[in-house]
Amino acid sequence: MSKITFKKPGNFIYPVPAVMVSVRDKSGRSNIITIAWTGTICSDPPMAYISVRKNRASYPMLKESMEFVINLPDEKLVKALDYCGVRSIDKVNKWEDMGLHEGKSQIVSAPTIEEAPVSIECKVTQVLPLGTHDMFLAEVVAVQVDEQYIDEKGAFHMDEVGLVAYSHGDYMSLGDKLGSFGYSVRKKPLPRKNVRKRKKRKA
Repeated sequence: MSKITFKKPGNFIYPVPAVMVSVRDKSGRSNIITIAWTGTICSDPPMAYISVRKNRASYPMLKESMEFVINLPDEKLVKALDYCGVRSIDKVNKWEDMGLHEGKSQIVSAPTIEEAPVSIECKVTQVLPLGTHDMFLAEVVAVQVDEQYIDEKGAFHMDEVGLVAYSHGDYMSLGDKLGSFGYSVRKKPLPRKNVRKRKKRKA
C-alpha cells in the first residue's frame, strides 16, 4: 500500500452519523438543523455532543434553551435531512416544507421529529468554544423509539431501522453486517449474513 500526505491536515474521519437536531427557543419558535459532527462521549451518565457553527440560525436558540433533541433519520428522511442542512429558518419553514411534525418530548422543551425512528432528548451541561464550531456537551435525559422495531421481549432492533451515514459530502445507506461485538474472539464465529434484513415489526 502506497500513501501520500496532504499538505493541510483535515477531518477525514468518515463515515459519521447524519442526524436532525430539533431545538426550540424561549419564545416557542422551533427549528431543525442537520448535524454531522455528533456522537457518544460517555455511557454513565449517558452523554452526547453536537458541534455547531456560530453563524447557524439555531446556534442562539441552543445557547438560550441549552436543550436539544437528536433525531436519527432513516432512508425515507434523507431528502429532509439534506434540506434542513441547506435552508435557513430565516427564509423557510422546514417542518412544513418537508411534511414533518413536531412531537412532544418527555423531558426537554425542544420537540421531537415524529417521523424519525429514534429521538434522543439532551440537556446541555457545557459549551466548549473550539474554533469554527462550538461543542455542546449534553446529558441524555430520555430516548423515544418507534415501537414497530421493538420485539416481544422489549429489545430494540436498530439494525432494522435503515439508518444513514454521511461520508465526505455524501449520504450513505449502511451496508451488510460484518460481525458483532466480540465476534473475533468467539470459538465459533457467527456466519456472516450477506442479505440485509429490513423486516418491519407489527405495532
